[in-house]
Amino acid sequence: MIDFTYEALQKSGQRTSGTLSANNEREAMLMLDARGLMPLKLSAQKPKATGSNSKVRPRHMATFYSQLADLLHSGVPLLRSLELLERQSSNAVLAEVLRDVRAKVADGTALADCMRAYPGVFSELAVSMVRAGQEGGFLEDVLKRIADFTEHQEDLKAKVVGAMAYPVFLGVVGFIVLNLLVIFFVPRFERTFADLEKKGELPMLTQGLMAFSHFVQNQGWIIVLGGFLAWTAFRRWAKTESGRLRLDQLRLRLPGAGKIFLNLAIARFTRILGTLLKNGIPILQALQIAKDSAGNKVISEAIEQSAANITAGDSLAAPLAACVYFPRDVVEMVSIAEESNTLDKVLIDIANGLEKRTARQLELFVRLLEPVMLLVMAGITLLVVAGLLLPVFKMGSTVR
Repeated sequence: MIDFTYEALQKSGQRTSGTLSANNEREAMLMLDARGLMPLKLSAQKPKATGSNSKVRPRHMATFYSQLADLLHSGVPLLRSLELLERQSSNAVLAEVLRDVRAKVADGTALADCMRAYPGVFSELAVSMVRAGQEGGFLEDVLKRIADFTEHQEDLKAKVVGAMAYPVFLGVVGFIVLNLLVIFFVPRFERTFADLEKKGELPMLTQGLMAFSHFVQNQGWIIVLGGFLAWTAFRRWAKTESGRLRLDQLRLRLPGAGKIFLNLAIARFTRILGTLLKNGIPILQALQIAKDSAGNKVISEAIEQSAANITAGDSLAAPLAACVYFPRDVVEMVSIAEESNTLDKVLIDIANGLEKRTARQLELFVRLLEPVMLLVMAGITLLVVAGLLLPVFKMGSTVR
């Protein structure tokens, strides 16, 4: 239900105002007429949760798309389906959004146009596919494919996050251990090494360790503040056009990880492009939607250039081949697919192959990263221990 505020004239000619709840504006007008009121002004009050910046987790959206497809496939009308999903939704934001979408659909607005008002909930890909499904009469199939695609992307994201969890844990533990050693353990030896320091016989490694310990204890806030300011400045720079482009270029050039970032970006692009083409969306429109899905501005600019060349009459494979980032085997498969008119199927096959290849590369990268991080942690700990033991050995040799 939607809350409406109204101003109306009573039969006596007096003005009155108030609020009422209805499913849509038409129903609100009928309710006022039943009360013997002539509406002068009627406006809907949108709940805060239905703002255009509202966001819903992809897992909830995948469930919504799948359930809506099942209801429509079973013959349940669209309005009734949206009402059922609104009532049973466990996500408050999604329930409020569906309430507003249902009211607009009841007023005659197309479902895709209603969805477009909530970019944080419904992606541009979903909106475009729903529009194509409504125009082509295969909305149920489109919703099912959106659900499958959303679940697949979330599974892939979970695999990447899960693979990186242990290396990140090692890095955090190493940072904490280093700080504990420097702040609490090293200062305990300062008095012991006082005589060697007066004689000027304290090893350089120990002097540097002591100086670093003093700095962390006395001016540690400078490191924290500097790190915070640097991170804030970096995030602002990364959101700019030039910053995003530069950062994405660096990602693709990272040793080991660059290949993984590249394959993931191309896999996302080819899967979305293939899905859009399979649902009857023209290739130029599909390219405009799919280019941003790559998640990498370098790849997006190359795809945008491809769209410009296709407008001029060229094939998709030719401009992709001109981009140094697209693998040769991918370009060859696209070229053959264009000739055989199976581009939509081949693009999805390319995405499947790249994701499998990326999974193997990611597993190998993580396996190599773990011992490297252990070695780094061991090396830092060894430096600290050596800095503390060298003076001890020197004192022992002096006593003899």
